[in-house]
Amino acid sequence: MFSIANSIICVWLVIMHPIYNYKHGVVAAPTLALSPFLFSPPQKSTEAGRFVTQDVKWFSQRLDHFNPLDKRKFQQRYYEFVDYFKAPDSPIFLRICGESTCSGITNDYNVVLAKKFGAAIVSLEHRYYGESSPFEELTTDNLTYLSSKQALFDLAVFRNYYQESVNEKYNRTGTDNPWIVFGVSYPGALSAWFRLKFPHLVDGSLASSGVVLAVYNYTAFDEQVAASAGPACASALREVTRQVDRGLAHNATALKQLFGADQLQNNGDFQYLLADAAAQAFQYGNPDILCLPLVGAHMPGQDVLGVYAEYVQSVFLGSFGASLDSYDQEHLKLTKAGPHSGDRQWWYQVCTEVAYFQVAPTENSIRSAGVDTKYHLDLCANIFGEGTYPEVEITNLYYGGSGIKATNIYFTNGSQDPWRHASKQTSSPGEPASTITCHNCGHGTDMRGCPQSPLQLEGDATKCARPDQVHQVREKIASYIKEWISLKGSSSTLSHSLV
Repeated sequence: MFSIANSIICVWLVIMHPIYNYKHGVVAAPTLALSPFLFSPPQKSTEAGRFVTQDVKWFSQRLDHFNPLDKRKFQQRYYEFVDYFKAPDSPIFLRICGESTCSGITNDYNVVLAKKFGAAIVSLEHRYYGESSPFEELTTDNLTYLSSKQALFDLAVFRNYYQESVNEKYNRTGTDNPWIVFGVSYPGALSAWFRLKFPHLVDGSLASSGVVLAVYNYTAFDEQVAASAGPACASALREVTRQVDRGLAHNATALKQLFGADQLQNNGDFQYLLADAAAQAFQYGNPDILCLPLVGAHMPGQDVLGVYAEYVQSVFLGSFGASLDSYDQEHLKLTKAGPHSGDRQWWYQVCTEVAYFQVAPTENSIRSAGVDTKYHLDLCANIFGEGTYPEVEITNLYYGGSGIKATNIYFTNGSQDPWRHASKQTSSPGEPASTITCHNCGHGTDMRGCPQSPLQLEGDATKCARPDQVHQVREKIASYIKEWISLKGSSSTLSHSLV
């Protein structure tokens, strides 16, 4: 663990003395962090009370867990929150950070659960994101070590490191606290996969909106957007798409200027932006902000395209905080690691492991037909080089997809979330699943409340259309955690009795 002074010295040494890299196994100085919002809503650190802690700690992590001859290491950022920890034997909650910068431990429902169970919370930033980048240049070659498999080993090594630090602090040896792992979205998938691959290290998993199924052509995403929108709003969105497609053929520059998106030279990038702008309203629990004005404008004499353009600029690119850079292939080709984006990194994972290509369905599509498989494959080749291709079948073979077979995993989803079809929605032995059903129940509702963006402190669910639905699932979460902890205690008692 580094002090602030040591961290500054380390950064200076790495920058000024290349030999230090070789002798000390440091690949690069910790870099500051960017973030794509393909899954995770923007983190606005200026919101009062958003984080329960932003005190940074550092951990030395191995670069390649699968090559015993590669001894290189990098510095990985993490956080701990121990205000509610009933030391030394209470649970430790491992909260997984994912495909964006990890600026601290967010004050959502996970914190409420920590208080209930007297738990500590620790959160490790995902390799290559935020300040945990092994390299200053994110070339395709340097991104080789970015994968879910490497990330899971990061979590395993960190878990043991932190457990040993707890034992040392309380003068214990060979003792394991109960460990429960949490994640939302891609981190929700990591949470389930961590329990699957390392059941001896973690006692239970909450996989909130956990996208465990890699999907090549993910048409169900757009189909769920249409279903969540309802007939009237979906019809208005399809009319917007028709006008956009005509406008691109007639005067693309003027059309993009209307949306404040003339930065996007590639028409497919522009069409993808407009599709995502609509999807986020349902994904993050804000359907009425989009649909009420749009439906009102979808009639003769009204400007439905202008109303949607205003929504994209003021809400999606405004208050929600999305960036044109996230959709601009010219930006995505830039290899310099920076402080606030993981756009290039997440697209690398998309283009090599999970795909989730959000292509237009053949019938009744909300998004433009121009957002097709070819668009995605061309993007992957353009950004990372020819031959870049998502190994979806291998990913699902390795983890099991939505047919994952493990125990002590609870899968939760929101009824309006377009990502729920890449999760596990049906219960099976050892893997219960629940769907929270309501008008604005989207991505990670159980942890985030409603709407899911902006942040609702402590996951406040009072603005959910059906708070009772959220409370029922939260009661189940608490019940499962209690059960998993008791099972840990039973196995520990048995092991001592056998000695």
